[in-house]
Order: sequence, then structure tokens, then C-alpha cells
Amino acid sequence: MKFIHTADLHIGKRVCEHSMLEDQKYILDQMIKAVNEEKPDAVLIAGDVYDKSVPSADAVEALDDFLVKLSKTGTKVFVLSGNHDSAERIAFGGRLMQDQGVYMSPVYNGSFTPVTLKDDAGEVDVWMLPFVRPANIRACLGNGEVADAEREKITDYTSAIQMAVSKMNRVPGRRNVLLAHQFVTGAQVDENGSEEFVGGLDNVEAYAFDGFDYVALGHIHRPQNVAKNEAGVGRVRYSGTPLKYSLSEASHEKSLTVVELGAVGTDGNADLKIREIPLKPMRDVRKIEGPFAELVSAEFRSAQEREGKSLDDYVYVVLTDENDVTDAAAKLRGYYPKLMALNYNNSRTQSMANLDFENVDKKRPAEIFGDFFKEMNNRELNQEESEFVKDLIDSIWEGEH
Repeated sequence: MKFIHTADLHIGKRVCEHSMLEDQKYILDQMIKAVNEEKPDAVLIAGDVYDKSVPSADAVEALDDFLVKLSKTGTKVFVLSGNHDSAERIAFGGRLMQDQGVYMSPVYNGSFTPVTLKDDAGEVDVWMLPFVRPANIRACLGNGEVADAEREKITDYTSAIQMAVSKMNRVPGRRNVLLAHQFVTGAQVDENGSEEFVGGLDNVEAYAFDGFDYVALGHIHRPQNVAKNEAGVGRVRYSGTPLKYSLSEASHEKSLTVVELGAVGTDGNADLKIREIPLKPMRDVRKIEGPFAELVSAEFRSAQEREGKSLDDYVYVVLTDENDVTDAAAKLRGYYPKLMALNYNNSRTQSMANLDFENVDKKRPAEIFGDFFKEMNNRELNQEESEFVKDLIDSIWEGEH
């Protein structure tokens, strides 16, 4: 049985105040093309379908168009709610849409009903576990001594997910596929990336998903396996996002994950093969760094185009000029219309990174400002400047007292 696994569409997302909707529609059309070519039995969308729990009308329209096109291919579609989604909004109309082969994850209530698919090797049960927290799982255990005892077993995210999974009545001998949206321990995340995790507090250990032939994960934006079998094949996998949503993702190769699930072997596990279909965005995300005059020069821009880099890419600029360039962002947008952010990397900013504010509570405000001025300008305040700063600080102090 063949699946296409994707996640974290974040439809409606804005990055640095730039709407990504045009780029998202472009990549969603690529995904439709891949489905038509691969003809999978099902498409698995593992959460964060929208970027906000209350999506814009344009975002809803884009998802509606995407699901209609997917349903017309004849493949089954499974849509999970993630931490960015409203579970209730994703679930709305789900019972009607399943007649068209589109299965929207219901709001978590502690019980599960799988969708059973069939191929020459037998039956495959597809389960959906929307993004949940331990409190959600405790609340759905009911009343009585058994429920109270189960609640006591939930001490963290791992035990919570184990408890939720234990309520899935898996049939012996059948293959099982799970969609989930959690942060699994061991997953590689990007510094300053778009993913949300709380210092390890929301980690789920991979063994919580034992017994599934494939776990289609969402939440982490880098495609990767987090648990592998003896042959090195990942049964617990993040597909990653179909688009780059931050500078930290600039080096990512975005793709769709194709999963081929064969018959159950003598070891009790289904044969599993995984490959990736590359996705090419309308615009790339990248960083350029250098002096302002160089970055706007015809030679530099021509060199970029010869390297296959579009001037219409989403560009993060780092200027190395020692002095700030007046209206630098506005001027740069004349050459790079999709400028996302502008920063400086020079002796001043490096000094800021190395500022030592030790014993700051023992210094007067004028002394603190004097230290800061010296770090920024590599000289002391002169007498006139010192007097001006002192008078200004005294007037502010008097006004507050």
C-alpha cells in the first residue's frame, strides 16, 4: 500500500509580514501533480494544516480548493489537527466529507475508530491522534477507580501518549498506520526555527508508538526519521514542511515522503520502503551578507542569477558596513523586492554581543550609559555629552518621582 505523507502546511502563514499564500498555492499544486503521478492509496496530512486557529477566509479557500482537487484524484485523504489548528474547526463537516474519501480528525475524546484500507497484502488500519496535551488525555478517561488509576499513570507527555494509544483496539495481524502531531525525543530541530517545543517538557519518547508499522508525524519542520528498524528504515518519521518558513530552514531540502507498506514479515513487522519527492518552491529563502554597495552592484546580482538564485527570492540581508546606511531597507527592496529582514554585522554589533553588564545594579544610570556609549563608539563621552546625558537622566528621574 502506498501513502504520501506531508505535514505542517501552515496555510495562511505570514513571515516577516509577508503573506506566503501565493507560494503555498504554488506548492499545493505541485503536491496535486505528485499525487496524480504516484497514485497513492492515501495522502496523510499530519497536522498544522492552518497557521492560526482562526484562519483567514483566503486560507480556508486555499485548503478547500486543495482538498477538492485531492478528492478528484480518487485517493483517500487524512487530515489531522495540529497545535496551530483549532481541532473543532478541522473536525467540522468531517462526517460529510468522509463520503468523498476525505477524513478529518475528530476532536479528541478518548476513543478511536480507524479507517480500514485494503490491498493485496490485506487490511491496513489508519488511526488519527490529533495534537493533545496530558491534560486532554486525563480529562477523557472518565470516572471510577480504573480511570483514577489510569490518571495517576500519566506523569508526562510520553505516558500520556501511551495511555491514548492503549485505547486503540488494534486487531492482531493487521498493519497499522498512525498520524500524530507531537515533538518526539531525538528529533533534530533548528535553532531559532519555527517549531514550538518547551525545553523538553513536551517530549514524547519514540517507544510510545511501538506496534505501529508507520507513524506519520507532524510538528518538526525538518524531514527526518526519529526511530529506525534494523534495516535503517524509519517507522516514526517527520515529513517536514513543504515550504521553508524561516531562515533557519534555508538549507532544508523540502519534499513529500512516499511510504510503501508491504506484507507483514516473519518478524511481525510490515515491509517498509521510504523515499522522497523533491518540492521546488516558487521562491527560495536565503541570506546574503556584505557591504551595501556590493550587494546592490550589478556584478553581484548578475553572479547570483548565474548561480540560479532569483532576485525575487525571500532574502535576509546582513550588512557589514561600519556605519548605518540611510533608508537601507527601502533601497534594498529596489533590488530585492522580497526583502524579509535587515541586520548589521560590524564592530558595533559585535561589541553589543559582548557587552558585560556585571554589577549594573551598583552603578548610577549615567555610568551605565557611559559604558554603553564607549562600547558602541570606542571612545569616552566628552564633557559636554556627559553633562547632557546627566541632565536628561535627572529630568526623567524627577518626572517619575
